[in-house]
This record gives sequence, C-alpha cells and structure tokens, in this order.
Amino acid sequence: MSRGPAAYATLALLALAGVSACQPTDTNGGNGGSATVTESSSTGKSDSKPKAAIVPAFTGMGLQSAQDKAQAAGFYVLKSHDALGRDRMQILDRDWKVCSQNVKAGTSEPVDAELDFGAVKVDETCPAKDQSAPSAVGGSMPNLKGKSVKAARDALDSSTSITTNDASGNSRFILVESNWQVCSQQPAAGAKLTGQPVTLDAVKFDETCP
Repeated sequence: MSRGPAAYATLALLALAGVSACQPTDTNGGNGGSATVTESSSTGKSDSKPKAAIVPAFTGMGLQSAQDKAQAAGFYVLKSHDALGRDRMQILDRDWKVCSQNVKAGTSEPVDAELDFGAVKVDETCPAKDQSAPSAVGGSMPNLKGKSVKAARDALDSSTSITTNDASGNSRFILVESNWQVCSQQPAAGAKLTGQPVTLDAVKFDETCP
C-alpha cells in the first residue's frame, strides 16, 4: 500500500514528538543537561569544644547536696576524697560534708571538667587544709605516724608484708583500717625500702597513742 507525502509528514511529526517526550526534564534551563547540585553552606563540621559554665560554691554543703548542685549547673564528672587523709570511702554521701573544692567558686570551666570535693563526716571538723596521703617517694619509708592504717598500707608497695598491732595492748583486731591511726612504725621514717616487712602499731582515732 503506497503512502502519500501527507502520510510521511505525519509520521515524521510523531517521531519528533516521541524524541522530545523522552528528553530529561531540565531544571536549570539547559537542553537536557545534568542538573547542578547546590552545595549546602554548612561544612558539616560541628563545634567539638564543650560549653562552659560557672562553678558554684560547694564548701559547707552536704556532699549529696553539693553533687546535685554541680549536676544542675551542668557538671557531671565528680569526685570526692577524705579531707582528713584517712583514705575513707564516701559511701553514703549524705553522711559527709564538703570542706574544699579543687576549682574555685565563680570560675568559668568546661562542663566536662572534673570537680573534686574534700569531705569529712558531718560530725567532724574540717581541717584548715586537706591532709595529703603519705607516699613512699624515692623508695624511702614515709612518716606514717598519725596517718590511718589504710593510708599507710596504700602508701607502700602492694607486695609489702605488713603486720598491724593494737598499740593499747588489748590485742584487738584492726578490721576497718581507716578508723585506726598509726602510733609507731618499723622501719623508721626515712629508712631505705628494700622489700623488708613493715610493722605498724595503732589505736583508734578517738584514742591517744601510748
């Protein structure tokens, strides 16, 4: 069957219409080009520097109340220690009060800063200055007199053989070592530590050394 010129013209128009319909939509006014992706003005980097806050005053507060106040201010890295140097653990925070703080009140600090409270039991008197724990620096025997038996033990190498005696002569067992104070020691303070055994004579803190 032969087709006239009009038929061929119609077919040509339909073909062109089909090609045009298959072209991708150009959102940028071009002829079928790829659309340009607009980059965000944000670099994707976040400010990793922690925000700062003002450190409150904690001295004189109960330890639990001080910790609650610190957290309310945004500080969550909290520690406490025995301000009397007896190396006691603050197990029941409500039984302790704050004598000192390692960061001065009113100071602006990052909220991830560590706050350390020096504390004593609520019925005890705060020392004028935190009592430091003894230390066997330089391999010499520290002066342990007046220190708790627990602090004395912690100051020595863990391999040290330590004998503890009731200095009152009542032959009591020294169970809670943080409640006992050293009256005398052997070897003497300043002696070279060579792995020799150590002997500590002690009484309770509310008692007087003989």
